[in-house]
Amino acid sequence: MKKTWSRQQEALAAECRKYFKERAVFRKLFAGFREKYASYGSFSGTVVLRNLTGDDIEELEGFLQKSCHGKKSVSVSAGKFEKALADSRFHIFSPQEVLELYFQEEMTGKREQEQKKQQARAQVLAGVRGEYEGSSRASAWLDEILEGSGDRDWLLKKYREAGEDTREFERLLKLGAEILERLPCYQGRAEYLAVFAAEITGNPHAFDSGMKEGQLLYRLVQRVAGMSSARAGQSGIFPALKEQRQYFAAGILKDDVSNYAMVSGIRAGKKYGSSHAGMEGFLAEGDMVQVPLSVIAGWEWARCPDGCMYIVENPSVYAVFAGKWRGKRACMCMNGQPRLSSVLLLDLLAKTGTKVYYAGDLDPEGLLIAQKTGQYYKGEFHYWHMSSADYERSRSKEPISEKRLKILDKITDERLRETVLKIRQEKAAGYQENMWEVFLQ
Repeated sequence: MKKTWSRQQEALAAECRKYFKERAVFRKLFAGFREKYASYGSFSGTVVLRNLTGDDIEELEGFLQKSCHGKKSVSVSAGKFEKALADSRFHIFSPQEVLELYFQEEMTGKREQEQKKQQARAQVLAGVRGEYEGSSRASAWLDEILEGSGDRDWLLKKYREAGEDTREFERLLKLGAEILERLPCYQGRAEYLAVFAAEITGNPHAFDSGMKEGQLLYRLVQRVAGMSSARAGQSGIFPALKEQRQYFAAGILKDDVSNYAMVSGIRAGKKYGSSHAGMEGFLAEGDMVQVPLSVIAGWEWARCPDGCMYIVENPSVYAVFAGKWRGKRACMCMNGQPRLSSVLLLDLLAKTGTKVYYAGDLDPEGLLIAQKTGQYYKGEFHYWHMSSADYERSRSKEPISEKRLKILDKITDERLRETVLKIRQEKAAGYQENMWEVFLQ
């Protein structure tokens, strides 16, 4: 709006605003012209006023000096309004100034509005970029956004959802930069998600699922995981673990302490060379132990007494073996679909050349997990008592539905072919508990 009016002009401006505010029909008319201004960037176009009352007609006729009698709708062009304004006592004001007086805001077109917003965002982005000038990780991410790539579109979406508040845009930029600077993987450690959230934001739930802060973290975790070559090509074997592995690549343990590996008879070494004293103690006592994910994350290697690890699917069978062997042989319980803790332990065993012997239930689901474990493991892998003869020993009276039998179509390992054929023929499940004595022979 005009900034340097005389006192006389200020008084006339107040009178002008009062005149139009007191006449309801101009609320409709000016709202239409404001929309036109936003679209065209100028006072132009035609506004159609419909369902007019008798009072509306009188107010229009009084200003436009033109009869609208008997009409329910009237079209008012920008030119018609401008002529009527020039013939009124408010002629010193332009139509744009009248709109600005009425709405108490500057009239700008959508293009001009967007340009101003872009300038404001660019200014914020440049300021944050300057704060992280000496940081290679954060500055590389911010540079991508400056160039219009990377996470730019996601950030703009969140900025618009927040009512195009540049303060929110700045907050998310700084949060992303801080995350990249302080990810645990860059300090050679791993920590739980809630702990990392508290360190960065002061709120342990800041990165919870569904929160935009959590969404930003996961985007950056994927960025870091994508740059890592760890387990290249293996993420598709256990798709349920994909997200957890990505977080782990960034040094974040997303799952809680219920993610553990059930083992006995192994030794482990920490990343800085020394043996894990706790595992040495359990080995000496011959006891089994549940090792949390956070502990395994700090290991550099794992070894078994005779270079062999015996893996079983069923916890009760595992308990029998662990109690019988008392640490003389290494044993692990997979207990259904592998957890991330068990998968990480497999990685460590492969590094030390450990042979794995795997025994699962002899039903479609058990065979599929066994095959996936064999595909995943990068060392020597053997199926342990999973032959067709073993199936006969373990077979129960529990029938397998046709739907479950279709899972057998996914079993492609030739070592399991005869077992698959036998299960198709008998259509009954085989369980480890029915033949645990055979394993101990």
